[in-house]
Amino acid sequence: MSYLETSVATRYPWYIRLLFRLQRRRYGRELEPTRLWGRTPRVFLAMAAMYAALDRRSSPLPPALRSLVQVRVSQINWCAFCVDLNAATCLKRGITDEKLSALPQFAESTRFDESEKAALHYAEAMTDSNRHGEASPVARLKQHFSDDAIIELTALIAYQNMSSKFNAALGVPAQGFCTARGRAASRA
Repeated sequence: MSYLETSVATRYPWYIRLLFRLQRRRYGRELEPTRLWGRTPRVFLAMAAMYAALDRRSSPLPPALRSLVQVRVSQINWCAFCVDLNAATCLKRGITDEKLSALPQFAESTRFDESEKAALHYAEAMTDSNRHGEASPVARLKQHFSDDAIIELTALIAYQNMSSKFNAALGVPAQGFCTARGRAASRA
């Protein structure tokens, strides 16, 4: 349970209540982060619009790669909810349970191709503020991605850092979306 009370008695605007209804239809329940973010409706709507723009079908980044990056950032930030939900999305997007389990050790794994490794390395470098002085991961990205894809990848990583740090700070628990063994939050 989150550190903050998000009881049904909390008054939400009609459009947030509509989102709750859509979540109950899609997930069978309301998502705890929505209940928290919904307390600042304008901020939540802006955040949701940004995510929708980043996770669109016409993105220059493959859907499975976007989800892998989101899980890895969430693992580093110790966000159980984000790891849970994004790992379930990974599986829906064709990532195997074995590959998901190998994610913390992607650099040494043969399950990841070079473009995935470049994107995941970049995600780790952006997420861990203590990793200064390394060779620019952007140069490695340019071998696999267009400039537009790199900009979107950077925005996605920044978004996921904000989301997972928000949830982790407020103690938002996993909601049981993914039963894969590889979903455990890990900094490894």
